[in-house]
Amino acid sequence: MAVYTHLGAEDLADIIAHYDVGELVSAKGIAEGVSNSNWLIETTGPGARKDGSAGSDLDTAGSRFILTMYEKRIELKDLPFFLGLLDHLSAKGLPVPRTIHDNDGAASRMIDGKAIALIEYLPGVSVDRPTPEQARAVGVELARLHIASRDYGETRTNDLRPADWRALFDSCGKDNLRKIDPALTGLVRMKLPELRAKWPKDLPRSIIHADLFCDNVLMRGNRVAGMIDFYFACNDMVAYDFAVTHAAWCFTSDGRCFNSEVSNALREGYESIRPFSDEERAALPVLAQGACMRFIATRAYDWLHAEEGAMVKRKDPMDFARRLQFYGQKSAKLFSPEISTGTLTA
Repeated sequence: MAVYTHLGAEDLADIIAHYDVGELVSAKGIAEGVSNSNWLIETTGPGARKDGSAGSDLDTAGSRFILTMYEKRIELKDLPFFLGLLDHLSAKGLPVPRTIHDNDGAASRMIDGKAIALIEYLPGVSVDRPTPEQARAVGVELARLHIASRDYGETRTNDLRPADWRALFDSCGKDNLRKIDPALTGLVRMKLPELRAKWPKDLPRSIIHADLFCDNVLMRGNRVAGMIDFYFACNDMVAYDFAVTHAAWCFTSDGRCFNSEVSNALREGYESIRPFSDEERAALPVLAQGACMRFIATRAYDWLHAEEGAMVKRKDPMDFARRLQFYGQKSAKLFSPEISTGTLTA
């Protein structure tokens, strides 16, 4: 999340007037993330309009919502896939926010050439240092997501596959990668061809989240209260989605320390719902390294192409370069049920 487009109070009030959620009370820009503009919206709630007219019977999670304006990396043709997926998973009982449809029944609207959507707000907190119990709960919900999405009627191709990583690095330029860190160019040159050559093709597939970082999961104690930001969701290998989540949850944010207790719990939670096949387990070391390379590529691109003046926090690609090096040295045993516990230095 971020804010690239600045909307005034009158603009936001006019947008909210197209929904049966009451009138705008407050709006706050959200700085986290890099792709879209987002606001936390509070309204008077349905049935609480100033003119005294009755509202709808819309069952919302109170009077708070997330308003998103789609800015970068999202094709408008993909928006029905993303928004429909939220409704599909929510209807299946997963902790996923619904899309709030406007007064005409539309899931999105256009404002000055940009699409916007109003999303249900789910209460909860994102954790910085997950416990094994929290990681186990995330593993369970990730597996449930993979199963629940099998019968979703829409499809979307992953546009961040190994060939796309190469294109992102090329657009960064070799000299610019060195400006981020002198070691980055050599790491990419060494590992990217190896990962592309070893990348598996025939593992089980479904719709995956593809970006399930700690800040995209809302916790209430040890329970997952919400999984959010599905704007990288696509059809791909479910073991790859687990690898992305593993890389996001099992390290400190800078990638320097790995917590194998969290790793074990995440895997145990996932396999309590959907056990890995032998082929998937054998592929996880490569998939984990690939997950790291994917985030090195997108973070490097965003680092070098950040818009001046945008309310957005840049993310360091080297956080995942450290993870990649760790997986390259340790991952042969990481995904075995018999691994030991503890915290290791990456």
